[in-house]
Amino acid sequence: MNAQPLPEPQDRPARLTVGVVGAGRVGPALAASLRLAGHRPVAASGVSDASVRRAAALLPEVPIVPPSEVLARAELVLLTVPDDALPELIAGLTETGAVRPGQLLVHTSGRYGVSVLEPALRAGALPLALHPVMTFTGTPIDVQRLAGCSFGVTAPEELRLAAQALVIEMGGEPEWIAEESRPLYHAALAIGANHLTTLVAQSLELLRASGVEAPDRMLGPLLGAALDNALRSGDAALTGPVARGDAGTVAAHVAELRRHAPHAVAGYLAMARTTADRALAHGLLKPELAEDLLGVLSDVTDARGRGGSET
Repeated sequence: MNAQPLPEPQDRPARLTVGVVGAGRVGPALAASLRLAGHRPVAASGVSDASVRRAAALLPEVPIVPPSEVLARAELVLLTVPDDALPELIAGLTETGAVRPGQLLVHTSGRYGVSVLEPALRAGALPLALHPVMTFTGTPIDVQRLAGCSFGVTAPEELRLAAQALVIEMGGEPEWIAEESRPLYHAALAIGANHLTTLVAQSLELLRASGVEAPDRMLGPLLGAALDNALRSGDAALTGPVARGDAGTVAAHVAELRRHAPHAVAGYLAMARTTADRALAHGLLKPELAEDLLGVLSDVTDARGRGGSET
């Protein structure tokens, strides 16, 4: 995808003082990228030692102050706290009078749009939801990874140009998400990214248990090709014993997992059933083979109807 051109000067936000409420992995990286675009980080809040260290590494010389003080010093405030903490944070800042009219309040939650900022909007703030579609490490490499990163953006119509400008200045690509679509959008990303990490970590663990000395080197090319194929072709890229309908192989897999890694059985069965359903729906799995395969997947569940060891 080609990078979008920068908005015309009259459509760009002025150089702003920037504050971060919640110096986790995301906030300092976004503030650091805004600094590269000419904005000026002036304050951050953080409680844990790890958050203070992250802020020091990515935002040197930026003072750590309470959240209310961050809002007092900044024209643009990044609210980068966990999703479940966001509504209470916004309500608290608004009730204490910390929110100022004309202040840009930007949260980075994938789950929420701008409606969660309604209390601050009533106080005169300008609400934006800018969710970077990226996994963060809390290190300077995060700033580099923002180049070309998609942002799920929700904003009032009158603030769309400002939202677009901020995303582009951070090196990102804005993708407009309707307010009512935010939970579904976020669920899709969690399935793709968070669950992928779990699957890869589990695969590495099982390969080590089987005696493979360098499982990362073995998996790297395979998973890279599988991801590329899936992004290009979707379900047409499905391969392996489930897509082929090899019921005997799948039964052998489950038997080995029960013996050596019972904690992995439930996940294997859930993914195998989902893969079988998709392969069947797309004509990759023959119906006569699907019947045997689904019979195996049903037979290997325990008496409570779940995959796993009987403990």
